[in-house]
Formats: sequence, structure tokens, C-alpha cells
Amino acid sequence: MKNKYSYVGISFIVLIFGIWAVPKIVGRFMKSDLVEIGPVPAFELTDQNGKKITDKDYLGKVYVVEFFFSTCPTICPKMNQNMLLLQKEYYGNPEFGVASITINPEYDTPKVLKEHADLLGVKHYNWHFLTGDRDYIFGLAKEFNMYAGENKQAAGGFEHSGVFALVDKEGRIRCRKDVYGNPILYYDGLEDSGVKAIKEDIKKLLEE
Repeated sequence: MKNKYSYVGISFIVLIFGIWAVPKIVGRFMKSDLVEIGPVPAFELTDQNGKKITDKDYLGKVYVVEFFFSTCPTICPKMNQNMLLLQKEYYGNPEFGVASITINPEYDTPKVLKEHADLLGVKHYNWHFLTGDRDYIFGLAKEFNMYAGENKQAAGGFEHSGVFALVDKEGRIRCRKDVYGNPILYYDGLEDSGVKAIKEDIKKLLEE
């Protein structure tokens, strides 16, 4: 009788554990409610360490894309600081990454970008500061639908959007919906609300 009751007790514990654990395990691999915008444009650029980096290097990672330049006197410093907040949030997570693509590659060589990254305090090994041919990069920004271009009348000589693109582990651009149910497409890289939103959505994609 003792053994019989022991088996019943063990079975009951296993049943309870299954009821508790299965939804959590299934939830870990369920797709989030974030909208799919489309595949990330293919790219091949050189990072601050002189290494060739392509979109394929980011597969299996959730990553954030920005266009910037190191001598930007206006919005880039704020964008970089907000990106550092994302680094702090997901530091040490091998499934998180950042692609910071310069729109002034003639000045932003790998050496300059390395110095810039060190000055900022970049520590995450999946945060790549990327440079290459200027026309190629402007074309890439256009494929992302993230504005970038030269303007000699603008402060610093260039203009670009102050937004972040969020890419999932399978190389798809993703975003949340606004209060009206419309995809926001990109996240505000300048405002606290945009940083808070992308932090939350990075977490969702890491759990997919």
C-alpha cells in the first residue's frame, strides 16, 4: 500500500508540474504580436575591427540598426547614448546585437570607428560599427526606408533619420502597432518612449 500511495503522490506532482510548466515552455517558442515588415536588406560592410560583417552574421540574433556618423553634432550623440542603454539592458546576451552604420564612410574608417566605440564605452561583442562605400550605404539606407544623405547646409554636412530598426533572429524587420493598430515601422531613437518600447520588444523577440 505504501508503494501504491507513493506512486500516486509522484504522479500527482508530475501532473501539477506539467500544468505549470507546459504553457511556459510553449510560450518560450510562441511568436510574439510584433508585426513583420519584411526581410532585412542584404549587406556586407566592414566593422571597427576591420572585419567583414554581413546580414548573415546577425542570423540567430535580435539586433538594432541605426544610421549615424561619428562627427554628427546634432542627433547622433543622443542616439548613441540610447543605444548604450540597450547595451546595458542586454549586455552579455549572445543573442543580442547592434549594427551602427556610418553615412560618412570617407571619414569614418575602421580606425576612427574603433576610437569612437572606445570613447562611447562599447563593450558588447555583437555591436558592430560599420563602414564601406558611401553610395552603397546610401542605397542601403534607402532599402531600409531610413533616410540618409549628404546636405552641405546641414550641421555636420549630412542628414539622417533618428530612428532604430528592430530585426528578429530570422532577419526580418519587426515592430509593434500604435494605439490605432497601425505598424509603427521604426522606433524613435531620441525619445525615452521609443527606447522603452524597443527594450520591451527586444525582449519579446529574444523569447521567440
